[in-house]
Parts: sequence; C-alpha cells; structure tokens
Amino acid sequence: MSRKVLLHVGTPKTGTSYLQDVLFRNREVLAAAGIAYPADRPDAHFLAALDLMQLPWGGLQAEAIGAWDALAERVRGHDGTAIISHEILATASRSQIGRALDSLGHNAGAEVHVVLSVRDLVRQIPAEWQENVKHRAQLGYGAFLDQVRDPERATRIGAWFWGVQEIPDILDRWGQELPPEQVHVVTVPPPGGAPEVLWKRFSQAFGLDGIDLDLEGERHNPSLGAPETTLLRRINRKANAELAPADYRPLVRELLAHQTLSRRTSSPRLALPPDLHPWVRELSASWIAELGARGYDVVGDLADLVGAPPVAEYADPDRPREKQVAAAAVDAITALLLDDARLRREEQRLREELADVRGALERAYATPSYRVRRALVVRLEGSGLGRGLLGAYRRARGRSSRSA
Repeated sequence: MSRKVLLHVGTPKTGTSYLQDVLFRNREVLAAAGIAYPADRPDAHFLAALDLMQLPWGGLQAEAIGAWDALAERVRGHDGTAIISHEILATASRSQIGRALDSLGHNAGAEVHVVLSVRDLVRQIPAEWQENVKHRAQLGYGAFLDQVRDPERATRIGAWFWGVQEIPDILDRWGQELPPEQVHVVTVPPPGGAPEVLWKRFSQAFGLDGIDLDLEGERHNPSLGAPETTLLRRINRKANAELAPADYRPLVRELLAHQTLSRRTSSPRLALPPDLHPWVRELSASWIAELGARGYDVVGDLADLVGAPPVAEYADPDRPREKQVAAAAVDAITALLLDDARLRREEQRLREELADVRGALERAYATPSYRVRRALVVRLEGSGLGRGLLGAYRRARGRSSRSA
C-alpha cells in the first residue's frame, strides 16, 4: 500500500502537459527516489480518468475500460509515494471522487493529497475556447463567451468550462474528505515571469526538490494567435463533415495548429474582451477570498489569480483582419504541401524497396534448383503417400508453412 498518494486533478492549461511529460520520462529516476509515476504510455492517466468518469471521447472510452482500476492497483502495490496526474479529473463528480479515493487506499491507511494547479480567468477563458477549436469546435468566440457567462450553465460548453475551471467548487469536491493541509493549490505565475518558476512550484508541491530530473520536455500544448484560431475554426466548418477524427488529430491539430500556426508569434494574441474584465475581476476576487479562508496549502500566491489588465488593442477573432488570416492560411497550405511531398518521397522509397524484393524473389524462383524442388512437391502432393512424406518432412524441419 502506498504511504502517500499525490493526486493532481487539473486545471487545464496550467502547464499540465509539460508536468506529465517530465514525470513520464523520469519514471526510473523517480522510482529510485521511492516515487512511482505508474504509466506504461504517456496517456495512461488520461485513459484512467476517462474510465473513472465514463466520459465519451472520440471512441477512446472503449480503449479506457478498466484503466482506472489497473492504475489504482499499481498505486496500492507501491510502497512509497505515488503520483497521478490529469487535468480532466477536475470535473469528476462527488461519487466518482469517492470511488477514486477509496480505490487509492484513502480509507485503508494511505495519505492522499490533492493538488490543483490554477491560472487566472483572464487567460483561461480565451485558452479554453481555443482548445475547443483545436478539438474540431466551430463555435465563434462571442457565442462561446455567451455560453460561459450563462448563469444556468445549460449548454455542454458552459457546463464543461466551469466543471474544470471553477476553482472553489473543484476543491470543495476533491477535498470533501481531506483536511485542508492535504489540499495543495499551485498558482501559475503572471505572464512575463521566468518560465522555471512554475516548475519550482510543481516541484515543491510534489516533493521533487533535490531529485535530478531531465526537464527538457517534449510534450507541450502551444497557443495560437487570434487570426490563426479563426483560420482553424473555418477549416473545422469546411472539413469536419469529411475529415475523420483519426485524420484530424495528425493533420489539423498537430501539423497545422501545433507545428505550424503556433510558430506565428507576431500575430495578435487571443485575449479576453475588455468589457468582460470587470466581471472576471469580481469573480476572481471572490475566489481568492474563499480559498484564503479555507486554509489550503498555497504554493505560489493567490494574487496570481487576479489576471492582467485589458490589452491595449483587442483583436476580435470573430471579426479578424482578413490579411492576417490569409497570411496564416498561406503558411498552413505550405506546411501541407511540404508534408505531402515528404509522404510522396516515402511512398517512392517503399515502392523501390518492394520492387527490389519482388526482383529478388523472381530471380530465386527462376533458378533450376527451385524449379526441381517445386516440381517434386507438386508430384508428392498429388498422392496420399506423398502428402504423408511431405508432412513428416515438414514436422522434422519444424515448419508450419505449406512450402517445402
């Protein structure tokens, strides 16, 4: 039974992809320090979260069956500290959380800690819309904002957003059975600060200080500018009906969004509309007061949740400068052409290799010895005695094929 379990449950867009990549790649180093990150593939904890919450996710839920119980069993089997991390766990219900804590040994002697990484709503709201667009959404920014501000949260967008972003509610659900000192809030520093500050906060929350880890992360989830996000949404509207999800991820989300459009850093950044800042400031102030009163362990500063002031020049992605969108589209088309050329070269290489193999086989078949052996096999297979002799020969050779 693990003596201590650190359960990182979100929120999205708070450095979670980087954290999980570091933990996965350093599993052996962590194990030597008595810390288990039980995962045999990078998305193991994601599949476990899908299984725990029974979430539909583009067909992956079938692959996820049994993943949570398998993960919990590995945690219980480790004698030391274990870490679990995935941001979609933030939206788990109270009953799902109860099941998770029980399966991790909460009522059997394990000391379970919940870790929540948080970032200001000034950045989280536009980032959440962009993530929706990168997952095939066609909803405009204004419509998204209307659904987020709907007090009834009657839409799927509104319900999901607040499920993974309403910090006091997430901590209330996940901390329902835990003392406040076992609930840790890691705040993301304001923009413009040193990038290593967030990692130092994660390291403190997870007890990783002093462990020599490789921090050169490979996984990241880069953001896009306003015109690039607009282009992606237009592609979704045009291509979603014909482009299967299995093709969308490598072509649109990875090649276009992450590998191409995210490099256009001079474009206007996606931002919160200036007229929504008063609402966000009021809501954030109430959250800060609530969290401060609960006595959680805060790694960082709750003031980080205030957020930056409105941008000087707001770029509305619903009314973009078409020249900027067109420039992004040229880069996207260029990336697709270069990738198609790469695939054509690879196809040609494989064709040449296949032709070489065929040529070698034809030369082998044309030899006199092969023709004699083949004629003998044909004659033997024509009689019962011959088939028996062939069978005995093949068994003696230990072969299962039909060839001699």
